[in-house]
Amino acid sequence: MHLNSLSPAKGAKKNPKRLGRGHSAGQGKTCGRGQKGQHARSGGYHKVGFEGGQMPLQRRLPKVGFTSRMAAYSAEVRLHELAIPSEDVIDIEVLRKLHLIPNKTNKVKIILSGKLEKAIKLKGLKVTKGAREAIEAAGGTIDE
Repeated sequence: MHLNSLSPAKGAKKNPKRLGRGHSAGQGKTCGRGQKGQHARSGGYHKVGFEGGQMPLQRRLPKVGFTSRMAAYSAEVRLHELAIPSEDVIDIEVLRKLHLIPNKTNKVKIILSGKLEKAIKLKGLKVTKGAREAIEAAGGTIDE
């Protein structure tokens, strides 16, 4: 077998439509473009989303939303979730292992939600004012 002996399978390559070759060919005279108008002309073109002069959809609708790129790297952990780990010192790695925060998180803040009964030691985590008071009231310490 040689490269010059290869050919496509029978029926794999169809001949293109031959436009403007008489009405018996089925695509004569106007070549399937209809009568007059922008689409009948050569070079007839309109931009994507153009609605004939009507206010286009993307301009009729209000601008919505903003997603901070930093939000993907920061997370909040509720106070009552800190009772789950059995480790002595709770840091980002411990929270990642227990799937309390996503893996790509690099900033964590503890917020006051729920109650904390046991004394815990936090390392390298930010804490809200209310959560700080609750942790210290339970006998815990915070190392930032």
